[in-house]
Amino acid sequence: MANANESKFALKLLIDKNCNKVLFGEAGKDFVDFIFSLLSLPLGAVTKLLTKDSMVGSIGEIYDSLGKLDENYILSDKKVSSLLNPRVVSTSSLDLNFLLPPATDEHSKRRAIYICSNTRQKNSNYYSPSSPGHYSQSNNASSICEYVSEVKGITCPGCNNRLDKVAQFVNPVMSGGGAVESEYEGFVEGVVTYSVMDDLTVVPMSTISSITLLNKFQIKDLGSLEERTVGVGFEEGLKLLKVSLQSKTVLTDVFLK
Repeated sequence: MANANESKFALKLLIDKNCNKVLFGEAGKDFVDFIFSLLSLPLGAVTKLLTKDSMVGSIGEIYDSLGKLDENYILSDKKVSSLLNPRVVSTSSLDLNFLLPPATDEHSKRRAIYICSNTRQKNSNYYSPSSPGHYSQSNNASSICEYVSEVKGITCPGCNNRLDKVAQFVNPVMSGGGAVESEYEGFVEGVVTYSVMDDLTVVPMSTISSITLLNKFQIKDLGSLEERTVGVGFEEGLKLLKVSLQSKTVLTDVFLK
């Protein structure tokens, strides 16, 4: 369920009032990044979000039947869970995929990287000031195998030991002691304004392109045009996802109907 206090980003729509249709939208980086991030959602996650009854076709039935299959017929609960609750493909910012609540991505919460627990001694030469011109050997320096795996217990190619030690993740820290925020990158440049068509086609916006679009739609009466700014949060994002799988007039269907 959407949070009543959630922040929304703005989308400016140009509407033809005569036919109650969105001609195009004027959007910034945040909305365009969200639109492109829909491509990263696994089919299982889309089905879970939209529910079986609102899905077009039979994918919803596949999802529902797998979820209801008796455990006596299941070879691996983990494999089934990875289909019913798939993790999102990693992007430069988790905020891009805000449709999936954090609790949905169970796999990423359990994810671990395993390293070799074998610490090998290696010889190192050091200069001895008590014996000028002479070097001595030390076995105090150690090195750890450089192999890692997401699968626990497989054999290390370096020493034939098992990769079974969980690596510890460390958050980067600024000089002042605070945590460094992840760099927001997304997919598109942030200094550009984009035109988003009714079918979610995205192109860079310019004055010339806007005039060209008005000519394309054969707009003769500028008084019939209305500019409207809408907010896009979880509920709107969910509708955009659903309608984009069913319609070529997505912005009109979501914001005018």
